[in-house]
Amino acid sequence: MDICSKVISMERYGASCLIHTDAPDIMLTFLTDEIIRLRASFRKEFAEESYALALTAWEDRLDFLFPNDRTRIPPVNPVVEESDDALVFATSSLRLVLEKDPFCIRLFDKEGTEVYASLAGNSFTLDANRRITHYSRMEEDDCFYGFGEKGGNLNKNRETVVQRATDAFGYDPRRTDTLYKHIPFYLQLRRKTGKAVGLFYHNFHESVFNLGREKSNYWPLYTTWRADGGDIDLFLLGGNSIQTILDHYTLLTGRPALLPKRALGYQGSSMYYAELPENSDAAVLSFVDNVREEGFPLDGFHLSSGYTSVAGKRCCFTWNRERFPNPDRFFAAMQEKGAPVVPNVKPGVLLCHPRFEEWKTQNVFVKDSKNPTLPAVGRWWGGQGVFWDFTDPQARKLWKALLKEALLSHGTDSVWNDNCEYDSLLDQDSSVSFDGKGSTIGALKPLMSNLMCFLSSEAIRELHPGARPYIVCRSGGSGIQHYAQNWCGDNYTCWETLQYNIPMITGMGLSGQPNDGADIGGFAGPAPEEELFVRWVQNGIFQPRFSIHSANNDNSVTEPWMYSRVTPIIREAIRFRYRLTPYLYSAEYEASQTGMPIMRALVCEFQDDPNVYDESFTFLFGRDLLVANVLVKGAKTKTVYLPAGCKWYDWQNSFRCYEGGQTIEVSVTLESIPLFLREGAILPLAENAIRNMERDPVTDLRLILAPGEDRSYTLYDDDGVSNDYQKNGFRKTHIRMSGQEVVTVAFTSEGEYRDTVETVTVEMICPARCPYGVMLRREKLAHYLNRRQFEAAETGWYYSQTKKAVLIKYPNPKRDYTLTVSFEDFDLIGI
Repeated sequence: MDICSKVISMERYGASCLIHTDAPDIMLTFLTDEIIRLRASFRKEFAEESYALALTAWEDRLDFLFPNDRTRIPPVNPVVEESDDALVFATSSLRLVLEKDPFCIRLFDKEGTEVYASLAGNSFTLDANRRITHYSRMEEDDCFYGFGEKGGNLNKNRETVVQRATDAFGYDPRRTDTLYKHIPFYLQLRRKTGKAVGLFYHNFHESVFNLGREKSNYWPLYTTWRADGGDIDLFLLGGNSIQTILDHYTLLTGRPALLPKRALGYQGSSMYYAELPENSDAAVLSFVDNVREEGFPLDGFHLSSGYTSVAGKRCCFTWNRERFPNPDRFFAAMQEKGAPVVPNVKPGVLLCHPRFEEWKTQNVFVKDSKNPTLPAVGRWWGGQGVFWDFTDPQARKLWKALLKEALLSHGTDSVWNDNCEYDSLLDQDSSVSFDGKGSTIGALKPLMSNLMCFLSSEAIRELHPGARPYIVCRSGGSGIQHYAQNWCGDNYTCWETLQYNIPMITGMGLSGQPNDGADIGGFAGPAPEEELFVRWVQNGIFQPRFSIHSANNDNSVTEPWMYSRVTPIIREAIRFRYRLTPYLYSAEYEASQTGMPIMRALVCEFQDDPNVYDESFTFLFGRDLLVANVLVKGAKTKTVYLPAGCKWYDWQNSFRCYEGGQTIEVSVTLESIPLFLREGAILPLAENAIRNMERDPVTDLRLILAPGEDRSYTLYDDDGVSNDYQKNGFRKTHIRMSGQEVVTVAFTSEGEYRDTVETVTVEMICPARCPYGVMLRREKLAHYLNRRQFEAAETGWYYSQTKKAVLIKYPNPKRDYTLTVSFEDFDLIGI
């Protein structure tokens, strides 16, 4: 066993530093002032060949693959000092100390607070099985967030977390590990300082995190990361705040995709339709008609893999003509109805596939470890199968050609990549091309789904140059957020899944993937009972991906109208999501720029409040809307903790004001969705009916404002379908709210996309008093004391005593302007 116990020497290696120890060599590089790479290699080799990194400071053998998705920057040159005891590297933000003997890594912020430390004398090890281990220090009450898609509570303190993507059909949402993703990144937050650090392991062998569950009397409390092979290629991400670290992580592994608007709307689906013996196309079209007739919004349809059935077996890139006689006509009809098709694609090929022998001769599959002239065979849907090798240039070329020919040419710019965990390929030594160098599936398995999505995006852009790709993927490794929307896989229908899919999604948000969701109502198991279904929809409308999708084992189909008594409740909940379109799409844009989650764990916004560190089920939708869904059967009340540091306004109780930092209890009915608006909020809603996010513009805008702290907000819009936003084809309306006695709201815009808004209604919460006056562009607006007269007027303002809010409405000036609301004293008596 090799153990890194002391530093031997250091030498400069270009802009990096090569540190020789008594075990591995360590290559140290500062990408930025707050992103540090420490790569420990026991082989003492440092080949650069990554499919995952979007930001580098070095030449990489695979750069040619990602000309538009990877940026190379000059590294930062830290100030270096060496003493007998330590090597010290300092930037404007961080100070990294490498203690020489015993070897220890310590990271300090600019205030001198230690934010990370390895285990002195036992930081890096290599065992006889070639497994590598990294040991780090922890405190008893440290919090650990991220790790991708994980069951159980959000904070993983005292847990063991496995990184291995599996096909976990009908999983236990609290206890099953592993699930569908492999993202070896986490945030460590220290309670005593309130400061966080990020750790990303650029290594995709199967691995295990021990987060204080293991203990030894001979060492202080520690964490470990152990992988089956490769290097300890560690990126330390500083910045102290979770938001800053997520910004760094998504800069490093790829900014989240700006999805087309339809990706955020209701995506209909069920395995039922594509499994009908014939005329599945007519059944799907009828479903869309039913959605419209029932008054539900809709933006697309996820087409399950039954369309590929050949003699009862799923065969990718084929069409079952009994079920779908004319794919061109079907896709066109769905497009016309405003429900574009998202067809399911899988990377496995059955040995009985009609084109298996043809593709076998082209060497596009993962190879057998003992006989590399043969494809590796594993279990697959319907029998034995083989698996596409997306690290092979010829395999990538053929996959894109097949994707275009079999699917995209029929009229879609969306792809649903499914079953891409490569879980059933048991031989981890099965060989892959690795772009000519050769490697094993065990080293690269989670990146196959990333490459599959990368190719889907490329194929769409090549065949439909103006289209913005919409890729959905069940699996993924680090960087999947750059290409695809994810979901929580084949969840089981039960109350516990409703609950624990929430920290799964917020955990993905803390792992750099803001575009995630769960199958609403559950995918596996029986149909959801009535109350469960209502509560699931009420929660699902705040998930970035919203799809009701099922494969029920009781021959039922989960659809929004399945319980007629509660259909109006379901309808209004989904319509509320669509009213939130401008807020949701602006959050989607923010996510694409900074990596900020859309569905946010409270700790992401309230890192200074330790009371939220262990909160798993209450979350924020965007920055300003706290969501405390009812998650238990038969509830009559809901207990909610409101984070400290601001006031909160009860959305469903006339904006009743609560001080933060307290736990309250509110009454609930089946219709209730407990929501609380944050002080300082600027929240846009659509006043006009939106039934299709892609096609229906916001013409009547409502802005809910909660003055109390100065705040800036960017309302973002573009056409939602094309890539014109990359060429100034967007509209950013910057809204700046400031002041308390006199509140000014300044609107400034940029971009060439048309302003679709015709009327604006501002609802400003002001519980203390009615305004003295309101001015728009320095012109005084009429004050109405009668609500009916106000509603009939085109311009003016009215104070609602019920909601303690002033309503202001006016035609959109379609230019920069300022709205001023004065709460100054007015001496009515004149004394």
